[in-house]
Amino acid sequence: MKKVMLSLAMWLTPAAAFAATAAAEPSNSGVAMFFAAVVVTAGFALALSAFGGAIGQGNVAGRAMEAIARQPEAAGRIQTAMLLGLAFIESLVIYVLLIAFIMLFALPFTKSITG
Repeated sequence: MKKVMLSLAMWLTPAAAFAATAAAEPSNSGVAMFFAAVVVTAGFALALSAFGGAIGQGNVAGRAMEAIARQPEAAGRIQTAMLLGLAFIESLVIYVLLIAFIMLFALPFTKSITG
């Protein structure tokens, strides 16, 4: 129960800081909300892609081990295919990381929001 409360506190503390910032600057509240939404969206995108990539990589590695156990003479070919599949799965996570960095640091939609 303590871990759940600690994790809730970790998630809610930045939200309170964003709310305090938005309340302090009422004229730019839309802009502050936009940047807060960008940060939250990038965080969720990274979390979901890392979770999905980890699940996919676990499935690939598990199935490859089962295949090697059934047919040990084909271990080299199975391992090559497994490593290629793992590289493709990991590349999708890296693409999400790249998009998150673009959203956070290049801010491509800033001009349309700030006017």
